[in-house]
Amino acid sequence: MNRVDVKEKARARELRILNKWSQENTFKKSIELRAGKPNYVFYEGPPTANGAPHIGHVLGRVIKDFVGRYQTMKGYHVVRKAGWDTHGLPVELGVEKQLGISGKQEIENYGVEAFIKKCKASVFEYEHKWRELTEAIAYWTDLDDPYITLKNEYIESVWNILATIHDKGLLYRGHRVSPYCPCCQTTLSLTRWPKAMKMLRI
Repeated sequence: MNRVDVKEKARARELRILNKWSQENTFKKSIELRAGKPNYVFYEGPPTANGAPHIGHVLGRVIKDFVGRYQTMKGYHVVRKAGWDTHGLPVELGVEKQLGISGKQEIENYGVEAFIKKCKASVFEYEHKWRELTEAIAYWTDLDDPYITLKNEYIESVWNILATIHDKGLLYRGHRVSPYCPCCQTTLSLTRWPKAMKMLRI
């Protein structure tokens, strides 16, 4: 039985364990040792890569990690794939702010293709910070082979899912009241509009 050194500083213990897990590939082994076992599928709602992580992101990632580890201990094969949300209004507003432009007309004047390229370049600005946070809190997820929402493979998979839902008669047309941004000339997702309002200073 290993004795616990009660005099060891918490940070030193944390770094020692993280280093041990890294050297021994503990996360990878936890998946490999359960190959052939029933799968437990856990889809992570990915963070927006163009925004810096903060303390508020820690709780969500810790809970996600807890679920994956718990199901692994129950004997399931849990493949945990990281993801990056790389498109949408927050990305576009961030680039508009960088360029000092605002609205559809100014984007068209700048050049839509050039604007899209700028958006794609901006989305991984904070990736290294997300990696640092993820590793610091020992969140076990595959950061080296993530799914990325701007890639055609991902977009096509979403369209395929929508087509399948439609074929089963589960997709319907409805009406709802949505926040609308006159500056962006678009409705705002209910999960995104507070951030967009903050960025627009509305």
